[in-house]
Amino acid sequence: MKQLHMWHWMSAAISLIGMAGFAATGITLNHAESIDAKPAVIGRGGQLPAPLLHMLAPRPASDKAALPAPVAAHLARAIGLDPAGKPGEWSDADVYVALPRPGGDAWVSIDRHSGAITAERTDRGWISYLNDLHKGRNTGAAWQWFIDLFAAACIIFTTTGLLLLQILAKNRRLTWPLVGLGLAAPLLVIILFIH
Repeated sequence: MKQLHMWHWMSAAISLIGMAGFAATGITLNHAESIDAKPAVIGRGGQLPAPLLHMLAPRPASDKAALPAPVAAHLARAIGLDPAGKPGEWSDADVYVALPRPGGDAWVSIDRHSGAITAERTDRGWISYLNDLHKGRNTGAAWQWFIDLFAAACIIFTTTGLLLLQILAKNRRLTWPLVGLGLAAPLLVIILFIH
């Protein structure tokens, strides 16, 4: 019993803030169509210097190759978008690099003949940012690891809670009917209303 209590309160403490955040963003995701969002779009442009443009002349071995490091570094300084290490879409005319991120999007395109740089950054707001964190969309490996560890803490929390309910149920008659309701309610909604 002491071990169950210890694991229960420790997993609750670890997952408390995350659970509140994921519950809140669950509501915003369920009502995304009723939340008015006005994306802010910022366009940028520039010119790639001739020495760097020559680096784009040879066709890479893969049509998904990243930009050469000096070209990526120049773009980061010139337009504030860093495409380093990101796969590009190479054609005879240009190189296009998508730069998705939570709560927005960005891209950069370089004309392989003239060196003209065209870029755009879209920000969809903080609710979209939090929703993307909830889904793990375009968040990177560190956030995905966090979500997995958080989910493990939630599983420990609910499993130890269930075991504590089993131990304490004899003194609380409504325990199993309420647990049954927690199981039956989503099943009934799925069976009756989701087709």
